Amino acid sequence: MKVIVTGGTGYIGSHTIVDLQQNGFDVVCIDNLSRSKEYALEGIEAITGKRPTFHYIDLCNKEATLDVIAAHQDAVGIIHFAALKSVPESVEKPLLYYHNNIDSLLNILYAVKKFNLPNFVFSSSCSVYGNADELPVTEHTPLQPAESPYAHTKQIGEDIIRNFANTNSSQHILLRYFNPIGAHPSAMIGEIPIDRPNNLVPYITQTAIGKQKQLTVFGRDYETRDGSCIRDYIHVCDIAHAHTLALKFLLRKGNQHPVEVFNLGTGNGVSVIEVIESFERVSGRKLNYTFGERRSGDVVAIYADNVKAEVHLGWRCQYSLDDALLSAWKWEQQMQELKL
Repeated sequence: MKVIVTGGTGYIGSHTIVDLQQNGFDVVCIDNLSRSKEYALEGIEAITGKRPTFHYIDLCNKEATLDVIAAHQDAVGIIHFAALKSVPESVEKPLLYYHNNIDSLLNILYAVKKFNLPNFVFSSSCSVYGNADELPVTEHTPLQPAESPYAHTKQIGEDIIRNFANTNSSQHILLRYFNPIGAHPSAMIGEIPIDRPNNLVPYITQTAIGKQKQLTVFGRDYETRDGSCIRDYIHVCDIAHAHTLALKFLLRKGNQHPVEVFNLGTGNGVSVIEVIESFERVSGRKLNYTFGERRSGDVVAIYADNVKAEVHLGWRCQYSLDDALLSAWKWEQQMQELKL
């Protein structure tokens, strides 16, 4: 069965392609390589023995998007990752984020409707919850105002899909990720920051290997157990497998509604300081870090209630925090060898 993956050379997209191919799917990858490298295709092939069909296009180009999807309208579904994802950058460049993340989604949905593609899985985010009043958050937790333009694009995207579902026969799943970290256990693919990383774990590994002089922990006065922000850090391979399960769920018509929402997190809140301590433990490296001011756009604390995904998708996290950080460190060392 053929499935189209947008943003497939990106971090989560590439790991999901590996999981899909290992589960018998024929994958078509679409990416404009603006925030990723074509090397991911080599890594995917090295792991699975198969290189996915690749199309280099910008999904903000409606005509190009429709042309590519027309060539693969026999696909059983689309998994849509393609989006810009940096919270700080979105605060600095909001129009870029609204243009890229919303226009690309609209063009993909035009294609879904035109070619009657039956299933659609959307890469959403726990950032849609904002600063939630209660933790852990469930899929029914009321959404608070977005803390960043990035988060707002995900809220808007979810609303667009719900409205679209009222007028179309396709079935949809919104997957709200918490904080993906780590790399494939083979160390053949992982996160490749194009510039200075905005996410915690790549900054940790780059500091440990010497690419960055010092790690800054943004904020030490939050009302948390050690003053640093709390997140739900989850291995990227666990996130990837959930997409395969979500697509299979739609294919067997397990959904009760045209739009279903699932949280993807471990269910455990971990502080930034605890992540640093875990990395130091598994890597044997002492990190050079300091504390800075709070960063605009960051929520204080968030972690998931993941029961719905466990019950309905049959999904379970297989990797621990230590596993994820050790795999991230091995990937950082591999990138140094490959000069990525």
